[in-house]
Amino acid sequence: MDDLDSLRGRTLAAIAGASGEEALEQVRVAALGKKGEISLRMRELGRMSPEERRSAGPVLNALRDEIDAALRARRAALADAALEARLAAEWLDVTLPGRPRPRGTVHPVSQVTEEVTAIFADMGFAVAEGPQVESDWFNFDALNIPPEHPARQEHDTFFMARAEGDNRPPHVLRTHTSPVQIRAMQAHGAPLRVIAPGRVYRMDMDLTHTPMFHQVEGLAIDRDISMAQLKWTLEEFCRAFFEVDRVELRFRASHFPFTEPSAEVDLRCSWAGGQLKIGEGDDWLEILGSGMIHPRVLEAGGIDPARWQGFAFGMGIDRIAMLKYGIPDLRAFFESDLRWLRHYGFGPLSAPALHASLGG
Repeated sequence: MDDLDSLRGRTLAAIAGASGEEALEQVRVAALGKKGEISLRMRELGRMSPEERRSAGPVLNALRDEIDAALRARRAALADAALEARLAAEWLDVTLPGRPRPRGTVHPVSQVTEEVTAIFADMGFAVAEGPQVESDWFNFDALNIPPEHPARQEHDTFFMARAEGDNRPPHVLRTHTSPVQIRAMQAHGAPLRVIAPGRVYRMDMDLTHTPMFHQVEGLAIDRDISMAQLKWTLEEFCRAFFEVDRVELRFRASHFPFTEPSAEVDLRCSWAGGQLKIGEGDDWLEILGSGMIHPRVLEAGGIDPARWQGFAFGMGIDRIAMLKYGIPDLRAFFESDLRWLRHYGFGPLSAPALHASLGG
């Protein structure tokens, strides 16, 4: 029996000294596992005489029960200690005042502009900017827009007031960001890849139009640029911006003075249940205009159209923001309603990134 007392003492000491669940499990296996010391001794009972079994059996059973109880008690003590340590680390004084939500939010137009910039920057497009008050030449003539074009009338364009007797060409609030493309060509030449986001102004005001809105236009010029590269660029943009795996674009022949050939671009979508789903369904949604840059526009930018060619595209930032984030009325973008901004606005640190969600 002395060896059982020694086994009992060693096992109980090991249980008391176990510093964690893993160490405690090792002690249990050594004592009560299939090949543990107590288990092996229990098997020896079958080879004993009836008299020896009657005396040794109760002792071994009592030892096994004592070791098992000690193991369960130590396991509970370790769990209690772990919980106390976690509570101490995660302690929070609930009597402290609440942390208010940051009052500042990023406007959806600013957020979407950053998203678009991040996507095209990944494709190698730089950002170009220009003045919002433009000369008649940059806004119309350089873009192959003839004098009789409706866009050059006062019912479509905001003309700046001139002093009496001033016969210089008029200035306008730019009707598109295309003048920035001319300035970029003149400043940098070819090859060139830029996008031009910014505010533009037109004489419109209804549910889907406002007199001031936001556009982003893109321009790529090189030796062998084609409509194929234009199609790939727009597909990659739509896939990244709407964060879907598959998109399908449809090009429809159109006419813009500054591109030839020109195409309106539609995106396959579904409006089932009033919810927009990109890349599936039987509906088509017009999202932008595009085409190959007209030779006269290249010439106005100081680039030889016999040596260089390129594509251009333009889309409304407000429009694609409405589509992506489910904003129903364009006019709400400009009503200064703080409730609207708190609902649709983005956190100040929600910086768009292609390796994570663009929406922050």
